[in-house]
Amino acid sequence: MRALTENEVRDAFINATPDELRVIAMPHDFVLTDWDHLDFFAWRDPRTRGRGYVIAERDGEPTGVVLRAAEGQSRARSAMCNLCHTMQPGDQVSLFTARKAGAAGEQGDTVGTYMCVDLSCHETVRLAAPLAPSEIRASVDRRIDGTKRRTEEFVDRVREVADIAR
Repeated sequence: MRALTENEVRDAFINATPDELRVIAMPHDFVLTDWDHLDFFAWRDPRTRGRGYVIAERDGEPTGVVLRAAEGQSRARSAMCNLCHTMQPGDQVSLFTARKAGAAGEQGDTVGTYMCVDLSCHETVRLAAPLAPSEIRASVDRRIDGTKRRTEEFVDRVREVADIAR
């Protein structure tokens, strides 16, 4: 992913209201972001409970989505993140919803999926457990590629109806 400035990050959001754009809190370590090793950029808002953000490159442009985490704790013992396809303890996966872009979002249409609570899917798939004797590096690369593809597909579902011009 190409390096983004704070202004570019704020301009990337396709489903944010002006008030949401005004209160977006960047991650504390934003200036230290290693953009060369990111397939997408995601973080939880350090000031606003229940809010998160995902930015993926779509058609060569950064496209961001404001997320809302479901309130409460899951009773499930384990759950799978739909982005990184990693099984986690139930309290480490949550339903995140995003208002759709454009007129559909103004009418209240949303999309949602289960994601890692800390939105660290990018790192999770790279945490290399020791390779089993029969496992090859390509399987890890496929997990990375799959996570990137599923994240981009989620962003596309948010902008699907409106396909707004930014």
